[in-house]
Amino acid sequence: MYTLLLAVIYLAFVSLGLPDSLLGSAWPVIQPDFGVPVSWAGLVTMIISGGTICSSLLSDRLTKKFGAGVVTAVSVAMTAAALFGFSTAGRFWMLCLWAIPYGLGAGAVDAALNNYVALHYSSRQMSWLHCFWGVGTIVSPYIMSYALASAHWQDGYRWVSFVQIGITLLLVLSLPLWKKRKEGAEEEKAEPLGLKKTFGIRGVPQLLTGFFAYCAAESSVMLWASSYLVSVRSVSEERAAAFASLFFIGITAGRFLSGLVSGRLGDKALIRIGAGIGTAGIVCLLLPVRTEYLALVGLVVTGLGFAPIYPSVIHSTPDHFGRDKSQAVIGVQMASAYVGSTFAPLLFGLLSEALGIGVLPVWLLAFVGLMVAMLEWTERTIAAGRASAGGERTVSQDEPKEDGKKGIKISQTGIL
Repeated sequence: MYTLLLAVIYLAFVSLGLPDSLLGSAWPVIQPDFGVPVSWAGLVTMIISGGTICSSLLSDRLTKKFGAGVVTAVSVAMTAAALFGFSTAGRFWMLCLWAIPYGLGAGAVDAALNNYVALHYSSRQMSWLHCFWGVGTIVSPYIMSYALASAHWQDGYRWVSFVQIGITLLLVLSLPLWKKRKEGAEEEKAEPLGLKKTFGIRGVPQLLTGFFAYCAAESSVMLWASSYLVSVRSVSEERAAAFASLFFIGITAGRFLSGLVSGRLGDKALIRIGAGIGTAGIVCLLLPVRTEYLALVGLVVTGLGFAPIYPSVIHSTPDHFGRDKSQAVIGVQMASAYVGSTFAPLLFGLLSEALGIGVLPVWLLAFVGLMVAMLEWTERTIAAGRASAGGERTVSQDEPKEDGKKGIKISQTGIL
């Protein structure tokens, strides 16, 4: 049951990643097709992220009422319907309309699954969970690239929606596995914490700011990398749609590799190493050379660096703030992430119209710097709180308690 349920969760995260890179890959064609300004891609992502913010903030209440399995199945069904709606869009306002259920579904499943894995599985499996998200983001640009070459961008959305429908059916069939796993999970029986109490927890505001900055950088690459390659590196639209997946290839490979070493290095070290590698990749994008190949290498290296940051921050949440509070904290973390995803691409679109899309690497470096500063502040705040409380020992998971494979490791400090 343990392995089968984990496979289902991985599949659900593939479904979460599939739509994320479609808009960026198709936008160089959608924008002239609809005759709208380049920056309007940010409006679509803003609506999507607005829905994810709402559902993320409600995730604590929804998950504790219906269970993670039901929330996941319903959410994936909503995204499948939304993607099919995208494939029927003949006007820009239709994209905006279908972005609403897409965002609501994505936010709920993201928060529910991240908390579930943080509670019940190890840091290795958390990294690999997000690796499977990367699988989805790698596959979809190639689907869209094929659609642009042989059909139309609407067909790319339609094909991905069919995949989502199949995953929804499998999730519905898996619901009995979630019910068995839920038995005895005391943290899922706790009352919802509420936003006011969640924001009042020591270290949470700094963590949210750092998470916001990371997701602002990541979403900016996801949406604008293809346009950057077309406008700055003179890559054809079809090739740029495929090459944009290099960032996701880097993320996916990096999360697989970080899963192999996460138990030895710990989440804090992975975050710091990832930030350094990601910065090096962005510098490759920034260097003013004529060849396109350094920019392509930069996308891969940036993805490799970004890879361990998201899962490491999420996995450390129960250890930092308590298992009973983790769903509430992860819910607001997802909301802060989507605030970054909402406004950063839109603001960069407006900035690029004034200064040119070539400023993308500078934009990314600013957010990486903010992320590092805030996450280090979070670490110091939590360490100071534990010191004032008498240096309490905290529990971090190596394997799920219920399976008893490796037991529980005790650490003196947090892992962020």
